[in-house]
Amino acid sequence: MALGKPGLSRGPRPPFKKKEAEHNINQFIRAQELRLVGDNVEVGIYSLRDALVLAEEQGLDLVEISPNAVPPVCRIIDYNKFIYEQKKKMKEIKANAKQTVIKEIRFGPNTNEHDFQFKLKHAINFLESGEKVRAYVHFKGRAIVYKEQGEILLLKFAQALEDYGKVEQLPKLEGKRMFLTVASKGAVKK
Repeated sequence: MALGKPGLSRGPRPPFKKKEAEHNINQFIRAQELRLVGDNVEVGIYSLRDALVLAEEQGLDLVEISPNAVPPVCRIIDYNKFIYEQKKKMKEIKANAKQTVIKEIRFGPNTNEHDFQFKLKHAINFLESGEKVRAYVHFKGRAIVYKEQGEILLLKFAQALEDYGKVEQLPKLEGKRMFLTVASKGAVKK
């Protein structure tokens, strides 16, 4: 006797449903009239039945490219190749898009001159390589009473970076931190 709930069979599971296609293809196209485009096709308005016959004769798929147009635009192509080309284009676009890198530099309200110069040198390197610098003064506990010192420190920092970058955001207090953002002026060195 099988354990479990009565009436349930323990046979094989049904296969997983494939992810639905991004475009309507072949018999899933709903429009009865459509504008047909493609390489080996005379551009024009066809009935769905005629377009499917043309696609079948060429051994390709009828793909609805622009479903919102009146009538919808369809193309006779190999659907798998079409999806591959689209993914390849998207990957290329993504690779060419420049990612903005923001480097953070932290100060205390009573940062000494040596530490200031050390952090300034790092900021100059970041800006020369085309990255943004976000400097902030972190106030711990009651140190918030020195917020004027923090603002002076950040303004001094911005002034020292004048030749390498431009200030995007002047010192602004947010909670226990005062921020300053500096963007690179020059082109990225590779």
